[in-house]
Amino acid sequence: MVNFEAKGKDLFIDGNKVQKAWESWNGWYWFGVKRERTQDSLIGDRICKDDTIWYGLVQGFEEEWGYFSQAEIESLKPKTWEIKKVDIPYSGRRR
Repeated sequence: MVNFEAKGKDLFIDGNKVQKAWESWNGWYWFGVKRERTQDSLIGDRICKDDTIWYGLVQGFEEEWGYFSQAEIESLKPKTWEIKKVDIPYSGRRR
């Protein structure tokens, strides 16, 4: 189980400050805590140049830490969206 902690205007998960976050219509959340690198990614049938790869927490069917592609999340619009910075401290599924 992970620990969510709001400090001022920021959210920390297991002590890691969330830099960017996304939400989906079906209740999934992606919390990027570290921008790992950029790369050209194949998403569907197109190449996304300079895709940002994040390390962070994903709350999907299960809750797990790992790497994810910002371009892949954004390719799912309008079913996914970036969470406004002001709303990040209140986001995610808490137990």
